[in-house]
Amino acid sequence: MDDRPNYMTPAGYAALSAEYQQLLGDERPKLVDVISWAAGNGDRSENGDYIYGRKRLREIDRRLGFLARRMKAAKVIDPAAQPDRGRVWFGATVTIADPEDFSDTAERVLTLVGDDETDAAAGRIGWNAPIARALRGGRNRRRAPRHAPGRRAAI
Repeated sequence: MDDRPNYMTPAGYAALSAEYQQLLGDERPKLVDVISWAAGNGDRSENGDYIYGRKRLREIDRRLGFLARRMKAAKVIDPAAQPDRGRVWFGATVTIADPEDFSDTAERVLTLVGDDETDAAAGRIGWNAPIARALRGGRNRRRAPRHAPGRRAAI
């Protein structure tokens, strides 16, 4: 993986852990039962339950391995415990505005979260995203350079 730390909020870690437990404790055992039943039915080469069950089992095992590695490398940080609330660090919620854009959508509220927690539609951007790297360490009312297609601007 990366040499960078895998920062995560407590909610993000809980979501990964819940997905891991759901796959390991619920979905995988049911699938193993289906595969076992299908294997007992005879010819496996033409048995769809067996073939697609094994394929889905490989996908689940691959996802479980990924989740286990991400949780092992996770460094859980509570954004509420950040000492300097005047600077943009992990977990900070910031409002950005393009000074050249006077439309109603000129301002956006973004929260810097772990890379496994991103959801751009909800305003949660990854800690290592380009715009997050431009904002990191900034203070209130700071202008940060931004490269937009066809122009260079500040946010």
